Amino acid sequence: MKESYIISDDRIAHLNCNKVKGDTLYNSIDGNLEKPVWKNAEKSPRFVDLVTGEKAFFNTQVSSLWDEKALYIGFTLEEPQVRASFTERDSLIWFDNDVEVFFDGEDCYYEMEVNAFGTVYEVFFIYQDALKKGSRFDIPEFDLHTRDVDVLSGFQDASRFRKHKRGKRWAFMDWDFPGMKCGVKVDGKINDPGTVDSGWNVELAFPWEGFKTLSPGNSIPPRAGDMLRAQFFRFQALHYHGKTISESVGWSLNEHGSYDSHIPENFAYLHFKD
Repeated sequence: MKESYIISDDRIAHLNCNKVKGDTLYNSIDGNLEKPVWKNAEKSPRFVDLVTGEKAFFNTQVSSLWDEKALYIGFTLEEPQVRASFTERDSLIWFDNDVEVFFDGEDCYYEMEVNAFGTVYEVFFIYQDALKKGSRFDIPEFDLHTRDVDVLSGFQDASRFRKHKRGKRWAFMDWDFPGMKCGVKVDGKINDPGTVDSGWNVELAFPWEGFKTLSPGNSIPPRAGDMLRAQFFRFQALHYHGKTISESVGWSLNEHGSYDSHIPENFAYLHFKD
């Protein structure tokens, strides 16, 4: 099988994740990235188009921090007309303007999406060739008969699974990252075409406990020098004078060669630092 969807390693982004003292950040997740701890965090370069690698139309940057409690992600998003529609958890957030976080794991990966209303969508993916009787996934948490399960291919791209060497993935739609917190702050007015907005920020916390399911062999919490494959996306509709220029374009830390975010081999490298 051709693997043209996998880009070369020298085109994959690297992002440093510095450690912060104490564990007070977890209890203050509200979308405010003006906190001193975020002021000193290392920001990524401007996101690029998933296909072309060209700079994103609206400035989009991400930062990350960690402590003994959790991994923290902060998005800074330029947007002159902040829009959102979905308010019910686990709605089809990708039809809104959104940001997305993916974490790669051992025979699995995790996806989280959020819009400007702070509405969250989560799903846990397991490659079908890995979910077998007697495997580490053979537990009630991933019981195909009792959980809300879909198959990755679906209506978005009926042939998507053929683009990856591992094939189809089970999608556990009712899986929630344990203790995950999300805060969104909008600098402007959502869905008000009469105002020019500055944009919105997203602040996320992912407790280390949840990473035990993703990669049971890794140090939890990590040690300085450890690394995590993760990717951060923004999907955005573009409008001009009331007309839709593009239903959705995708931006990230590095290109993927297609508008497919489900390619863990193209995820960025997150480096944990003291």
